[in-house]
Amino acid sequence: MPSIQKVLMKDASGALGDLGTLIPLGLGAIGLAGLAPIPVLVGFAVFYIATGLYYRLPIPVQPMKAVAALLLTTQVSAQSLVASGVLIGTVLLLLGSTGWINGAARLIPRSVLSGLQLGLGLMLANMSLGLMATSLPLGVVTLALLGITLKLLPNCPAALMGLGGSIAIGTILGAPGLTLPVVDSTTLSLPELPGMDDWQQAISMLVLPQLALTITNAIVLTALVVEDYFGEQSHRVSPARLSVTTGLANLFMVPLGALPMCHGAGGVAAHYRFGARTGVAPVLLGTGLLLIAVIPGGLSMIAAIPMAGLGALLFVAAAELALSKRLWIVKPSCWPVIAITALVTVWVDPFFGLLAGVASETVRGAWLRRQETA
Repeated sequence: MPSIQKVLMKDASGALGDLGTLIPLGLGAIGLAGLAPIPVLVGFAVFYIATGLYYRLPIPVQPMKAVAALLLTTQVSAQSLVASGVLIGTVLLLLGSTGWINGAARLIPRSVLSGLQLGLGLMLANMSLGLMATSLPLGVVTLALLGITLKLLPNCPAALMGLGGSIAIGTILGAPGLTLPVVDSTTLSLPELPGMDDWQQAISMLVLPQLALTITNAIVLTALVVEDYFGEQSHRVSPARLSVTTGLANLFMVPLGALPMCHGAGGVAAHYRFGARTGVAPVLLGTGLLLIAVIPGGLSMIAAIPMAGLGALLFVAAAELALSKRLWIVKPSCWPVIAITALVTVWVDPFFGLLAGVASETVRGAWLRRQETA
């Protein structure tokens, strides 16, 4: 049996595994979109701690990617953000509490889920390469350090060593971190209530694209990946429960200034790859975020982590997600379905990848039945 100290060290390292997603999107929303930092960080902290205590496994908490991307690239009001959190939270709470989402999850073929997993892994890999390109030498060195540690020193905290090395070398090279404008970190005022225009903007621009991504990646695929990694231990992590916890977090935290949040298959892969095996990992990360929120200058501490180092962390997580064990044991007849699902996921989005995968799986099933009767 591994010692408690070793387990805690691995969980501490694994807790940092998903920072490559959390920091660029979360801090980007603070720095570029002007959100108040304390409510955003406290939102992530509370959801992470609650997730770790409830599921007792390293289930991630991430910014909702479609919402975050639109927030960073378009003119979305703070009131529309609140409206999107309330609407998304309500829909997910309804789907989870009724159990409807479990029924929907059972209808999705495993070959399609494998294709979604591959496609999402490729999307994360592309994002990681963009981050590494901010200082390519540092990104390559950090990636090599992570690879060597994971392969040759499996009992060492790879993420801790990788981030430590990245910060040290990045300081010497002058590698950029995330640029944050001056933000009043003491701002605790709540967002204004949404008006009719804000609700309309939320539905058309934020809610519909995000729900498609959340249901496929953050709920159905997350439950599947957790089952792959943890077997019988994952009995609590059902699509319905993931839907309920995500719904509750958004319904109650976003109106208080938090960023819309979800779980995510890539985050599971990241936490697991870097050693996390219990709910201690999310509790540790949530506690750390809470301290950063309340300590003066805490935000600048994590903003100082080089973007290239975060990209290296994200690349390892992307590879773990994309190259799943299931990918190598499927029947050869499933490969076209997986390829089509992955390609459409990368080129369009996961929702259309899901539709394309179901359509191609239907064609595959009809072809196999014809072969059997021929």
